[in-house]
Amino acid sequence: MNKIAGLARAFATAAVLLSVSVPAVQAQDVTEDQIKAARATIAALGVTNSFDNILPNLAERLKNTLIQASPNHQELITATVDEKALGLAGRRSDLEREAAAIYARTFTVDELNAITAFYSSDAGKKLLNDGPIASRELLKAADIWAAGVSRDLTNEATKSLDEKIGSTPAAEAPAQ
Repeated sequence: MNKIAGLARAFATAAVLLSVSVPAVQAQDVTEDQIKAARATIAALGVTNSFDNILPNLAERLKNTLIQASPNHQELITATVDEKALGLAGRRSDLEREAAAIYARTFTVDELNAITAFYSSDAGKKLLNDGPIASRELLKAADIWAAGVSRDLTNEATKSLDEKIGSTPAAEAPAQ
């Protein structure tokens, strides 16, 4: 079990060092109205939803590490890590408080209310849902457009130079 204790300490130390290296936002820098508006904006945007898997992922990694070190204790390790992870689940609200403080310091109450109003509307919800798809399609279209422009520029410049100075070596379109 000493291996497990050592690995757990190393894991905990790494987590503490990581958390110390990230500067915290001081909630006292903002008013309660700003925090309230920021929480509404965060909910409308769903900005912290992507962090929901942090604790389960950390627990799974820790279980894998500890089980690798002591495979005979897999059931005990799994039960213990799951129990401790559930005990820490309440700390998720700490992240919500930090997110609210960050948004409150970044935007005014009026801006937060406007952002919330838009992203709570049907158009805002559609943008959140379909915006990434539209962005991906736009990037594809831009790549195709750039390839066509590059081809045409190469062809037209080569043709023009041929007319002015005679035969020029065939140039390939520049890589994207």
